[in-house]
Amino acid sequence: MVFVLSAFALFASAQKKASFAVAKTFLVGGIGGWDYLATSGGKLYVSHGTQVNILDEKTGDSVGVLLNTAGVHGIAFDLEQGRGYTSNGRSNDVLVFDLKTGAELGRIKTGENPDAILYEPHSKKIVTCNGRSKDLSVIDVVSGNVVATVPAGGKPETAVSDGAGRLFVNNEDKSEIVVVNTNTWLVEAHWTIAPGEAPTGLAIDRKTKRLFAGCDNKLLMVIDATNGHLIGQVPIGDGCDGVAFDPRRKLVFTSNGEGTLTVIKETGSRFTTVGTYPTKRGARTIAIDEKDGTIFLPTADLEKSDTPGGRPRVVPGSFQVLVIK
Repeated sequence: MVFVLSAFALFASAQKKASFAVAKTFLVGGIGGWDYLATSGGKLYVSHGTQVNILDEKTGDSVGVLLNTAGVHGIAFDLEQGRGYTSNGRSNDVLVFDLKTGAELGRIKTGENPDAILYEPHSKKIVTCNGRSKDLSVIDVVSGNVVATVPAGGKPETAVSDGAGRLFVNNEDKSEIVVVNTNTWLVEAHWTIAPGEAPTGLAIDRKTKRLFAGCDNKLLMVIDATNGHLIGQVPIGDGCDGVAFDPRRKLVFTSNGEGTLTVIKETGSRFTTVGTYPTKRGARTIAIDEKDGTIFLPTADLEKSDTPGGRPRVVPGSFQVLVIK
C-alpha cells in the first residue's frame, strides 16, 4: 500500500491566471536513486534503483513491481504488442515485460548505459539512448533483436519522434539535436541549439512541428522540427532534466531540480511563461497523462551535503511521487 503524505494548494492570482499545485504525494519508500517515470493504462511506472514501482495512477496504491532492473532509467510501451520495456543502465540491457501481468518476457542486450527509452511509432521499434557508448540501439518488437545501432556523435540523453519518419535526439555533451531517419536508421543532420547548453529533457508538438529542449543553463530552446531553425528561447528554472508537452492545452512543462515547475504557453509562434510553481527539491524528471493533464514528478526528502557543492543525501525511505494538477 502507498500512503498519501500531504497536499498543499496554490491559489490563482487576481487576474485568474492558471495555477499548478501539488495535489497529493505518493510515498513509495525504499532505497536507491531514480530517473524517468511514465504512464500507461491508468498505471504509473516509476524507475527506482534496481526496480520499477508500478502504482495506481489515481490512488498511488502499489499494483506491482519489476525487479532486477539494475540502474533503471526509463520505461516505454508497445500497446499493440501489449509489452513494456525498461532501460537498465548498469546491466546494459532492456527488460521486456507483459503489460497486463507484469511478468518478465525476456532481456535484450543494448549499447552501454542505456538511458532514455521510447517506442517509435512510425517504425514500430523500441529505441534506447546509450550514454556511454554514444549510440542508439534499435530493437524490433517482434523478434526482440537489435536491428540497428546508430552512432549519435555525442552523448544521447533523450529522444522524441515526429511519428512520420524522423527521430530527434538531444546530444547532452554537444548542445545539439541529432536527426535520425527512422526508415534507414541513418543520421540526417546535427542541429546546434546554441545558446542552449547541455540539453536534457526534450518534447515535441507534432502538430506545429516544434521541439522543446530543456537546457542546463536555465533555458528552454524552441526549435523548428522541419529545418532545425531556432524559433525562440524561454527562461526556466535550474536543474531541468525533463520536459513534457500537453497537446490539449498547448502547454510546455519543465521539471527543475531546484524545486520548481516552469509552465510555458504555446500560441502560434509565441511562447510565453505562464508561471513558475513550487514543487520539491530533486523533482527533476516528469511524466504527464495527456488524457487529463495530470503531472507526476519523482523525488525524495534530501539532506544537505557535508561537502560544499556535493550531491545532497537522500533520507532513507522517503522516495515519493508528487502529483500536480
